[in-house]
Amino acid sequence: MVSAALRNLVPIATRTLSRSANVNNGTNVKFITKASSCRFFSDVVPGVGKGKTSTGLVGLAVDHDAIPKIIDKYQALLDKAQSMPETAQYRINIEKICRHRINAATSFPEDPEKVEELCNCGQVEELVVQADNEMLVMDMYLRNRWWELVKEADIQYEPSQTEGGDHGDVEWDSKTERNAEA
Repeated sequence: MVSAALRNLVPIATRTLSRSANVNNGTNVKFITKASSCRFFSDVVPGVGKGKTSTGLVGLAVDHDAIPKIIDKYQALLDKAQSMPETAQYRINIEKICRHRINAATSFPEDPEKVEELCNCGQVEELVVQADNEMLVMDMYLRNRWWELVKEADIQYEPSQTEGGDHGDVEWDSKTERNAEA
């Protein structure tokens, strides 16, 4: 017998099943049974989507409204990024990340696992925290105007060099042989 307290904790979905049985004397008898379950007839799957009860990360609670928050927070980042020059590499990178995550969240608003798979940067709750942290970084970046401190790097590349060619590297086999002779 299940206690009343336990019944209040576990939602029970019931449905009626109609069955017929062949009794010993050869006559068919129809009877009705009730099947009940706490999860088999429910749309909520434990540990997945709306049934998620834990992120598995200490200090990070489950947030069933994470996807709308992702859209709002990453849109706020895009709006704030407009304050820096279009050529700032930080702005270019952050816009790509924000657009990708907003696109994933708007494409699958009811499927947090798909959003997590597409973003490939943790659980949806972690994506919300990442957006908050990125907002702090962007505030510092804008306040200190760090894009002005970035200088163009002059990189010299000679495509005529062959793979494994002379790059000033030490030939390890010849050095070992010289040490063995000495």
